[in-house]
Amino acid sequence: MDKKYIKRTFELALLGIGNVSPNPMVGAVVVYKNKIIGESYHKKFGGPHAEVNAINSVKNKNLLKYSTIYVNLEPCSHHGKTPPCTDLIIKNKIKRVVISCKDSFAKVSGNGIKKLKNAGIEVTFGVLEKEGRELNRRFFTFHEIKRPYIILKWAQTMDGFIDIIRNKYVPIKPIWITNELARTLVHKYRTEEDAIMVGTNTCYKDNPKLNVRDWSGKNPTRILLDRHLRLNKKLFIFDKSIPTIVFTEKENTKNTKNLEFIKIQTKQKVLDIFLDVLYEREIMSVIIEGGYQLHKSFIQQNLWDEARIFIGNKFFHKGIPSANISGRLIEKRKLLNSKLFIYRNKKKFNE
Repeated sequence: MDKKYIKRTFELALLGIGNVSPNPMVGAVVVYKNKIIGESYHKKFGGPHAEVNAINSVKNKNLLKYSTIYVNLEPCSHHGKTPPCTDLIIKNKIKRVVISCKDSFAKVSGNGIKKLKNAGIEVTFGVLEKEGRELNRRFFTFHEIKRPYIILKWAQTMDGFIDIIRNKYVPIKPIWITNELARTLVHKYRTEEDAIMVGTNTCYKDNPKLNVRDWSGKNPTRILLDRHLRLNKKLFIFDKSIPTIVFTEKENTKNTKNLEFIKIQTKQKVLDIFLDVLYEREIMSVIIEGGYQLHKSFIQQNLWDEARIFIGNKFFHKGIPSANISGRLIEKRKLLNSKLFIYRNKKKFNE
């Protein structure tokens, strides 16, 4: 029976995707005599946590002391933007707490469970733990590996090319490979992650906006690697409509609202600097939408967790090839005449 209600916490938690980072996605269910009497989820960063919302949703608070609360992540035990959830559980004398995963965040990390047990509450944890960690894979990667969760994304033709050979007669705009359904899904994916990164060549050739247009949700922070600042400042990425970070070797770059320049040294490992900056800013996930060279760099340094490869119903016969990647295929989707293949990094999953 515990698995049934933990699965429900997963469903609820997912409703917060894209809105709670850098917090984890959490759902909570209050059960009395095998009946759900309250449930909710963490809806927005800085707002009440799932446990608070679920307890508040219970109409008859007298039933709480006879109830079990199910959560997919260990309740917090520290003061952050909101009070500790453990205190509310203890205050309401809930008799049992069932948890899927321990929290990797240093200020919690077992302390919530300890606090509940010390208050005489029965605690069960580790229920569907693998599934719980999968749900919050961005959060666990961020706190355990100390970097954002990295998603590589590109579209390629049936014969393995991501772009045509560009020359002065080819206009600066995207060369569409997939259909509208696939492109809509890409915009949905953007709402779910904290940042999106491209390199100089992609910006120069495609002039991408890197925003969300075909879906409802927040825009990710835009990240650009432009070592020599050779890009035209009239490109969309410099329009200051969305928070944008540019990594460059150039001096005397002036920061303005929504446009920040970060100086890197010629001999520094750019990807390490990039990931350190995002970690410091609590950016938990990033989509890499760059071209061949940028994807190749992340793959060669084994700095990736997931790859989403779209294949359109087109042939270029010659052009810029896609990067070579090896991983565990976890999902395959047909999107009308396009396809999506999702891979996981085997080395990150100890396979």
